[in-house]
Amino acid sequence: MLSHEVVIFYNGFRVIGNISFFSLIIVNKHSNLLRKNEYFCTLFFQTMTLIKSISGFRGTIGGKPSDNLTPVDIVKFSSAYGEWVISTKKGNLIVIGRDARISGKIVSDIVSSTLMAMGLDVLDLGLSTTPTVEMAVMMEKAAGGIIFTASHNPKQWNALKLLNHKGEFISAKEAEKVLELAEANDFSYAEVNTLGALTTDNDYIKKHIDEILKLPLVDVNAIAEKKYKIVVDAVNSTGGIAVPMLLRALGVESIIELNCEPTGNFAHNPEPLPEHLSQLSSKVKSERANLGICVDPDVDRLALVCEDGEMFGEEYTLVAVADYILKNTKKGNTVSNLSSTKALKDITEKHGGKYSASAVGEVNVVEKMKETKAIIGGEGNGGIIYPELHYGRDAMVGIALFLSSLAKSGKGCSAMRGGFPNYIISKNKVELTPDIDADDVLEKIKEKYKKFDINTVDGVRIDFDEDWVHLRKSNTEPIIRIYAESKSDTTARNLTMKIIKDIGEIAKG
Repeated sequence: MLSHEVVIFYNGFRVIGNISFFSLIIVNKHSNLLRKNEYFCTLFFQTMTLIKSISGFRGTIGGKPSDNLTPVDIVKFSSAYGEWVISTKKGNLIVIGRDARISGKIVSDIVSSTLMAMGLDVLDLGLSTTPTVEMAVMMEKAAGGIIFTASHNPKQWNALKLLNHKGEFISAKEAEKVLELAEANDFSYAEVNTLGALTTDNDYIKKHIDEILKLPLVDVNAIAEKKYKIVVDAVNSTGGIAVPMLLRALGVESIIELNCEPTGNFAHNPEPLPEHLSQLSSKVKSERANLGICVDPDVDRLALVCEDGEMFGEEYTLVAVADYILKNTKKGNTVSNLSSTKALKDITEKHGGKYSASAVGEVNVVEKMKETKAIIGGEGNGGIIYPELHYGRDAMVGIALFLSSLAKSGKGCSAMRGGFPNYIISKNKVELTPDIDADDVLEKIKEKYKKFDINTVDGVRIDFDEDWVHLRKSNTEPIIRIYAESKSDTTARNLTMKIIKDIGEIAKG
């Protein structure tokens, strides 16, 4: 059964989770919480519409400068990035691309004009994907790149995601420098004779696919022989262009397109979580398809639905692909972040490799992968990083590798899923007010559970024998995320409830 995300209120407080998490809680028609469980507690909510961080510049479109992502802010941030790129002396070319958000063309035009005004040349890929832009930066030997996407955020949001000359997200140190330049307005523009030039290339998704097809472990013949029927939900963004194109290149002839028109009017919440994929699940069952595929708006996250309509599990997208890579490689290491399932560690050690955990965030996963020479890695949100292609989360290469594994296994999707260690993760978040010090909360949680195995690389992770809980501040929202994993759904849920109670007591104290 699918779970659905819900928001619960109590005396002005707010917490977000899913129906299974709140199975012990009753909400009346006025959204007032009636508690049946002593472990429940929530925190105040505050809306933030412009976020400047090492993750890039993200905000809602419209409103006033410095409060939202307005044209004034876009010019300032892109100017600061342009100034930083010039200082790196890595070249003069910047690659840009966007998802299908309604505001995308406006944001893209403002940024490209700003960069050209600084004397930088711009290669515009138009409607594209995050991994495609990353690939283009590498293939063009560009000085950097920008993707205009707010990833899984709703359509009113947009963002500038910044790349270095390797086609990878800029580091925390580099991002801090860009932020300093933006806050100080420390940038200058070119004279008329040295303005940059704009070129366009609408074929880069095909070039991206061509590179995927060259990978030794992508078996087009095996996939084509299976004559799969696949349903694709691209949530009305650029996955509607890229994923069907990829599937056809892989020999899949029966493709049922769902929400594949790149209008930017997302048919459902764009984050590819189980609670948002009921339409895809129903379509897979009614069409008797072999598989359902869903990607987020910028196509760096991959979620799968099995032939029976059940979720494969976003955590297990990486597990399945890693298992296939490890089976077909003499020996190799893997990396995922601290909030990802233990199943990846289990299968890595089964194949004789070493598993390492990084802080949350693609930059951190990539850094740890390079450090440990990992052959596959990613994040438990369906983000797969395969260095054989490039160091970036890429749903496209994930699809190709997963289908290769599925075809060669001779199994159905649900049977493949049943072959992996089974863990249950409860993913929830509490929203904060300005008077709550998140760092103080995390420090007091660490002290409370100091007798257990504590990891503070990113927030606080507490390991209880076979179970764990990870608390961390979000870089993009005023929240604390709470992830708990166990082989029992009830245990994972109860661990989360206990931690929420602890946070509430700390906030009150």
